[in-house]
Amino acid sequence: MAMAVFRREGRRLLPSIAARPIAPRPIAATRSPLSSDQEEGLLGLRSISTQVVRNRMKSVKNIQKITKAMKMVAASKLRAVQGRAENSRGLWQPFTALLGDNPSIDVKKSVVVTLSSDKGLCGGINSTVVKVSRALYKLNSGPEKEVQFVIVGEKAKAIMFRDSKNDIVLSVTELNKNPLNYAQVSVLADDILKNVEFDALRIVYNKFHSVVAFLPTVSTVLSPEIIEKESEIGGKLGDLDSYEIEGGETKGEILQNLAEFQFSCVMFNAVLENACSEMGARMSAMDSSSRNAGEMLDRLTLTYNRTRQASITTELIEIISGASALEAAK
Repeated sequence: MAMAVFRREGRRLLPSIAARPIAPRPIAATRSPLSSDQEEGLLGLRSISTQVVRNRMKSVKNIQKITKAMKMVAASKLRAVQGRAENSRGLWQPFTALLGDNPSIDVKKSVVVTLSSDKGLCGGINSTVVKVSRALYKLNSGPEKEVQFVIVGEKAKAIMFRDSKNDIVLSVTELNKNPLNYAQVSVLADDILKNVEFDALRIVYNKFHSVVAFLPTVSTVLSPEIIEKESEIGGKLGDLDSYEIEGGETKGEILQNLAEFQFSCVMFNAVLENACSEMGARMSAMDSSSRNAGEMLDRLTLTYNRTRQASITTELIEIISGASALEAAK
């Protein structure tokens, strides 16, 4: 637009200028108060400002593409894991009815198993389980009590190593690198049982409810000795005493097998529930990021248009002022 006006004004004024030469004389109206270097600096500043805004818009568009792609990937993974997590709930529920789940039981040796993710950008699910784990540590600590940690996941490991490094007996990462199955989780459960001594295992994880809702949950698995002890003193347990034991195995051996199988089933469900919560939280986080990027892009577009319009208006004013000065100089 500015160039069109310039050409039109130039075609109209050049014949008259060529026909009658103008004697050189000072024209105060056309003289700029700035030097040539300052004028070039201002023109360069306008050009750079629009270029900076354009580069920023390009960066925000690229970030928006990445967040949208991450949201789609998380949604795909969530659909693959959600059904398996819902089906796995039927594994540990019979054990809860049989052996009970008493998170408030007072024991001397407690092991807190904290489940987290290996990657970030998934909201506050990792900080939530860490807060619950620390609360359990304070609740079960005492002069004659011992509390230790087993960390599953890189994010909880990075947080807990800052202030509880001496209490961590085992840490496992990259559990979700391959598709989760019961055999993989049972090997992990067996490693935990071999490396720690416990009276109660407290598994802290995020239970999946929906894409935007998850609940920090604590599941308790007691050792066979504590189960037998609580059963003898009439503690709050499940329906184990209502069953008769048949065969050559003793009650202690049966409780040992049941406790190990219960822990592996609870761990399998907890890992799947936590994976679902991670994908749902990542979907929500990436959706919010995409919307924020869109809002920022709108603001940058408005800023760019205003800057560009101001530059065009300034150029038009300069051209029209110059043309008016030439008209007055005839």
